[in-house]
Amino acid sequence: MYFLYFSVSFKKNYSTMRIFQTVLLKIASVFFITILLNSSCSTIEKNDSNSKLPNIIYILADDLGYNELGCYGQNIIETPNIDKLSENGIRFTQHYSGSPVCAPSRDVLLTGLHAGHAYIRGNDAVATRGDVWDFEKASSNPYLEGQRPIPDSSITIAELLKQKNYTTACIGKWGLGGPLTEGNPNKQGFDFFYGYNCQRQAHTYYPLHLWKNGLKDTLRNKLLKPHTPLAENLDPNNPESYIQYTDKDYSPDLMMKEALGFIENQKNKPFYLYYASPIPHVALQAPEKWIKKYHDKFGEEKPYTGNKGYYPSRYPRATYAAMISYLDDQVGQIVSKLKELGIYENTLIIFSSDNGPTYTGGVDFEFFESSKPFHNGYGWTKGYLHEGGIRVPMIASWPGHISKGTVSTHISAFYDVLPTICEITEIEKPQNTDGISFLPELLGKDNVKHEYLYWEFAGYNGQQAVRMGKWKAIRKNIEKGNLEIELYNLEKDLLEKNNVANENPLVIEKMEEIMRKEHTPSKHFKLTSLDSLMI
Repeated sequence: MYFLYFSVSFKKNYSTMRIFQTVLLKIASVFFITILLNSSCSTIEKNDSNSKLPNIIYILADDLGYNELGCYGQNIIETPNIDKLSENGIRFTQHYSGSPVCAPSRDVLLTGLHAGHAYIRGNDAVATRGDVWDFEKASSNPYLEGQRPIPDSSITIAELLKQKNYTTACIGKWGLGGPLTEGNPNKQGFDFFYGYNCQRQAHTYYPLHLWKNGLKDTLRNKLLKPHTPLAENLDPNNPESYIQYTDKDYSPDLMMKEALGFIENQKNKPFYLYYASPIPHVALQAPEKWIKKYHDKFGEEKPYTGNKGYYPSRYPRATYAAMISYLDDQVGQIVSKLKELGIYENTLIIFSSDNGPTYTGGVDFEFFESSKPFHNGYGWTKGYLHEGGIRVPMIASWPGHISKGTVSTHISAFYDVLPTICEITEIEKPQNTDGISFLPELLGKDNVKHEYLYWEFAGYNGQQAVRMGKWKAIRKNIEKGNLEIELYNLEKDLLEKNNVANENPLVIEKMEEIMRKEHTPSKHFKLTSLDSLMI
């Protein structure tokens, strides 16, 4: 129309008319091209916003020490697959578990609440139910299985991911409520569960049964009470004396089979797999080929006869190393399956441990330097809020998103995992979470930092701890009436040897304020001396 108007206006000047027509044609061309480009860009943006959500696999080891992986400094135990995750992703050096023992740490992880707000704050067998430690009775009465259950009101990562139509699975060790309770994983957002519901049952890797959703998966193993020592009439140096401690169905084999099957079945839609391996928690039990690998490497060693709990082992060092390398091999199997299915690039894998290494059951933590560079052994690792008990490995791999070979000093904790997953999947996080997303840290961007991290633990006579910058405050023996706070400068004293509380009264005053503020009394996990101050 505009072209016709100007053609008439300039019909007496052909040359001028032709020039103007050319200009108009060019303008029109640019106009239509711009429309097409904008349309194309809109389509790209729309496709990006509706792109396939990432699969998320969170692998949780059980009692794995900070220094028990090659990428964290281990020189004896071989972990090539986990090390490869680190090479292809990010390794955190200041990441903390939720608690120094299993159940509360897992509650913190799944709910995003620190231990002063979380429902579970200790390993509670709820012994009022009956003889919960009788494994023969528990095998026929599921009411005796499980720990204190998290309530139905708990909001877990799995439940939140249902908002984005994720299929969710928990495979491994649960520990947050028996099969007949509201804490059952199938009632806490997990579409599929396979493994140990009860932590006590996990004291043997050859149990009588595992759980598959609400049904028992009866195994081909015989009943052998956990913590059964070597009989006095047997020769501790003869490998044949230990035959009864090995059986047909090794539970981690079965768990990995289910995990790989779950990944295969969900390859065309987003999934969340919480793979909570029971390894390397004692008892010392591993497949023979893995034990042989390290027996050949270490040579002869002193047997463990069971005098410090759990089962005896002819080759305790070799068996412990074998368990960790076996878990490493499972990580390799998961990565291989993802690559085989063509979904590796769209999968975020996070690997961590629920607390520091154990000090019992025949584990030679000094030989492996399990918690290096922190203090080793009882009173400093599992069960305690010192660095060796709660600072844990964390590795994340996400091709195309996380830069290879990154090392992060960002200070974070288990209760940051939930808000991180929420941000990744664009789910609104619960208002009462204590965590801060570390997604920016994964992506190489500036991350909001915690002013401080907080822990409390009702076990081992009651403890509290705070990490604030370089400072670490810890209060122990609360149930014995102690309210004195120890203070350590972690920049100078990773071993937490030099208590500098007297030299820093203002820091102590701040730490005391935090400990008072972050502790909320619990009905089931009491810190009596603290609770009395809040009345």
